[in-house]
Parts: sequence; structure tokens; C-alpha cells
Amino acid sequence: MDSNRPNRADRGGNDAGAVESAGAPPAPAASAPRTLPSRTVPSPGTPPSGSVPSVVPGRPRFAFVPVYLRNLLVWRKLAVASVLGNIAEPLITLLAFGYGLGRLLEQVDGTPYITYLAAGSVCMSTAMAASFEALYSAFSRMHVQRTWESILNAPMTLSDVLVAEWLWAATKGAFSGLAILVVIFVLDISRAPELLLLVPVIAMVGLTFAGIGLCFNALARGYDFFTYYFTLVLTPMIFVSGVYYPREQLPDWISSWASALPLALAVDVARPLVLGRPPGEAWWHLVVLGVYACLGFALASRLTRRRFAR
Repeated sequence: MDSNRPNRADRGGNDAGAVESAGAPPAPAASAPRTLPSRTVPSPGTPPSGSVPSVVPGRPRFAFVPVYLRNLLVWRKLAVASVLGNIAEPLITLLAFGYGLGRLLEQVDGTPYITYLAAGSVCMSTAMAASFEALYSAFSRMHVQRTWESILNAPMTLSDVLVAEWLWAATKGAFSGLAILVVIFVLDISRAPELLLLVPVIAMVGLTFAGIGLCFNALARGYDFFTYYFTLVLTPMIFVSGVYYPREQLPDWISSWASALPLALAVDVARPLVLGRPPGEAWWHLVVLGVYACLGFALASRLTRRRFAR
């Protein structure tokens, strides 16, 4: 009896045959799974090659202006803390060294020491603030927050972003330099009318060190890289550029090449103005500072494009 009963497999096969013979439509064949195209996600701060065109259709004529205004609006939220942070160190240096050492060094080159130091403090404050903005802040927007990549989705080019960052860093430096200039006037360190002529000098110093800072920003892979700039470039430049003492006190071989440094050129123009005298032949130093600024920005643009093309 059991031997004549069909097993489960036979029943299944007979049932399937019966269904097919009854004219039921066959089951549709299983479709192959869809394969989505692969996409490579770039690492932070390294957009894919070809993603930054040099010409963008529909680009405004002054496309860098909205980027500059964007940085200004963000800065307004922390304006007080930012200004205090940028001017704190130069201001403390001016007051501590000016009034402290000024009791021991009554005059330097026939000038009260605090007045002598004031000119150098204006230039040093501008250089430090512009460098800090072009390094730490610009690197955060470029690499960490990836703000630059977001901006480039609009009809913008990398040149627009770089010009805006350059001008904004120079503006931050000018804020700091002008704040020191106000302190000089309020404390009656100098109230010479020629102080107003320091404004274009401050602007040129800001542009110069903003361009230099953007060069190092393009080479950086992390915040620690900026230690090389401040330790090996900016700090030695401050000490040999005549900010604290005349360059003539240095060895001749140091004094000769230090005279060509951008901060030394700025100090040579600023100091006579603080003392109420025309700078004489030192005006041509502004031309050299302009060359430094243009070359620094051109090199920063080239290095940044190379970074974004990787």
C-alpha cells in the first residue's frame, strides 16, 4: 500500500505538470539585479580632478564679492572676540615693552622708545592678523568645513574664492592695525597728522601677508603645518625687521638681507609717519610691498589649483 503511494516530490512534479497542461501562464523569469554606477567620494579637502573649471557659464562679473560678504557676515557674529584676539598680543607688547623697557631705554635714535615701538607694533599686528586669517580660518573653510567646495557648486571659479579669501584676510589684518593705531592716538603716544597716511601702508601689509599665508595654506595637510610658518618665518622676521630695535644693531650680514623683508619695508615707511615726518625715499617700499603681495597671491593661486586638481 505504501509502496504504491507517490512521494511528495512526485506529487509536486505531477501538480506542476497539471497546471502547465491546464494552460496557466508560466511564472515570469527572475530579473537580474540592477547595478548602480559606482561613484568615488573624494576625501575632505581634495575635490575630484576637473571639478574646478576656470570659466563658468552665468558667472557674475565680480563673483568674489558675495564670497567676501559671506565671510564678513560670519565674522560679525564673533566680531568683538575676534578683534580682541587679534590685537591682544601686539597691544600687550606695545604697553609692556613701551612703558617697561621705556623706563630703561629712554630714547632710541633720539626717539622715545614707546613711540619707536608704536610704528613696529602697527605693522606687526597687521601681519599677524592677516597671516592667522589666511592660515587657520581659510584652512578650516577649505579643508575641514569644505565651504569652498559648496561655493564652487554655484557659478563661481576657484579664482573667485581665492580673491575673496585674499581680500578678507587683508581686511582682518587692517582691522587689527587700525585698532593699534587708535590706541596710539588715544594714549597720546603720537598724534601727528601723518598717522592718517598709515592707512594705505596697513592695507598693503595686509595684502602682502595674506598672500604669503595662502601659499602655506595650499601646502598644509593639517593645522600643525602652520607651526613652521609662525616659528621659522614670521617670528624671525619680526625680530630682524626693526620692530623692537634698529636693524643696525644686528650683524651686517643679517641687517643687509633683513632690509629686503616685507615687514622691514613696512616698518621703514611707518616709523617716520608715526614721528610726524615724511618717509622720504622710503615711499618706494610700498611699490616693493605691492610686488610681494601680487607674487604671493599668484603663487598661492597656482599652489591651490594644483591641490584641487589632485
